[in-house]
Amino acid sequence: MNEQQRSILLHSTSCFPLPPGVKLSYGTAGFRADASLLESTVFRVGILAALRSVQTRSVVGLMITASHNQASDNGVKVADPSGGMLSQHWEPFADTLSNAGDPNTLLQLIDDFAKKEKIPLEGASEGEVLLGRDTRPSGEFLAEAAKQGITSIMGVNATDMGVMTTPQLHWMVRSRNKGMEASENNYYDQLSTSFRCLMEYIPKGNRNFNVNDKVIVDGADGVGGEKLEILKKLLSDLSIDVRNRGDGVLNEGVGADFVQKEKIIPRGFGPADVGFRCASLDGDADRLVYFSIELNSNKIVLVDGDKILSLFALFIKEQLNILTGEDGKVNESYQARLGVVQTAYANGASTYYLKQLGLEVVFTPTGVKYLHEKASEYDIGIYFEANGHGTILFSESFLCWLEGRNNELTSTSKCSEQQEAALRLLAVSKLINQAVGDSFSGLLLVEAILKHMGWSMFKWNELYHDLPSRQLKVKVVDRTAVITANAETVVVRPIGIQEAINAETAKYPHGRCFIRPSGTEDVIRVYTEAISQEAADSLANSVATLVDQFLGFNTTK
Repeated sequence: MNEQQRSILLHSTSCFPLPPGVKLSYGTAGFRADASLLESTVFRVGILAALRSVQTRSVVGLMITASHNQASDNGVKVADPSGGMLSQHWEPFADTLSNAGDPNTLLQLIDDFAKKEKIPLEGASEGEVLLGRDTRPSGEFLAEAAKQGITSIMGVNATDMGVMTTPQLHWMVRSRNKGMEASENNYYDQLSTSFRCLMEYIPKGNRNFNVNDKVIVDGADGVGGEKLEILKKLLSDLSIDVRNRGDGVLNEGVGADFVQKEKIIPRGFGPADVGFRCASLDGDADRLVYFSIELNSNKIVLVDGDKILSLFALFIKEQLNILTGEDGKVNESYQARLGVVQTAYANGASTYYLKQLGLEVVFTPTGVKYLHEKASEYDIGIYFEANGHGTILFSESFLCWLEGRNNELTSTSKCSEQQEAALRLLAVSKLINQAVGDSFSGLLLVEAILKHMGWSMFKWNELYHDLPSRQLKVKVVDRTAVITANAETVVVRPIGIQEAINAETAKYPHGRCFIRPSGTEDVIRVYTEAISQEAADSLANSVATLVDQFLGFNTTK
């Protein structure tokens, strides 16, 4: 690091002192906290994003959002050149950088890390960071802190993209690094064009099926509502009624997290909406769940991320079977691998259903970064969490083969069933956001598949019936005392607790249970399933008692 760079960093860092007593850590969702505590952290993440851009010689992204958290919170995370999450290799550096106590310590950390990672900091480097934020009032002043951090690394530009959804920013980063046009309008054009293509190849027998063309969407009073209003103007085959577009309080009684956890009608919906397909986005529009409203009740029938995953898997498997035959062989030297990735929180009924379809189902620890990484190992990898965050990944080799196969079929005199299947899969690969979970692309793909199948939402929901489940949190002295294995389904420390859990679980028909330490607070999370809600509750309480016995404290909530 030369003296000019050192001087710039010393000056800018001194303007953003750490708030006393605050220590944050970078998780799957980046840093999150009350917005009043984040200015220094966002500034430092700006530095990190700039360093990542210089190292990779690529565009990276920085998003200011706290997703489904309350409006007074905010957060910041980095989009890697692939459009996905920040490389896990950089997470420890993010932690130490954000918590460095004084400017000199911060400079030494940057200098040491730059030397270790061979990042040139001599003023000749170039980089670019795309900066986005959601609609939170705190976003504007935090964006200024991010710009200061980004531009404190010589040669790096901060391009302010303004207010946008998190998936839009990730999509833009991925597109820019692929040499594609990457404006917000390009995003809308790609989604609407791909959706129209899918609608064009709906089987003739299903085109006039009585599937309501209207879907009512809860925008969580966040950025998703206002952006969906723009997108829907480009869609001629679907009527979207957007509610909660920003007139109320962000995420308060609305949004995907509220709907999924509380299972009650969000604000802005009522008896007049009974019988319609309804969907909820979260605050930054990277989660999606569907629901229907029960007659004469404030309760809903939830169609969560597991059901969305199952619908996508069923459709894609159908297209592959048309295109390649039941054995999945596309030619003698190539075999398409379709895989489904879940966490232990996926309802057991969904896993059983997917396996009955003949699909390969694998599990990872909780966290999108683990799901995404595993899904990328397949030709087509589908992952979703029950909370509605997920996407579909297509390998470059499979897409290359698919393009070639489509060109071969085009040479025939008419569009065959196989070519239609190839065109549908190509359209899905462009409609779905392969960088990150995206409620807009997920919504359009759900709507296209339901139309393709000729299904109502109620028929979709009948694919399988969830096993009753229960989640509890048990306060403990030290959550790190619990060590898990096998995608967090088995406890290896403390010794003896897993055997006790197994013995308790065996008492309940269709019983399933696992515990795992929280990533953010000193609690152990307990998840149970059983044949009835009463049994799931009873098993959860029994296992919570075991956790108390092995780890101390006697408080659950």
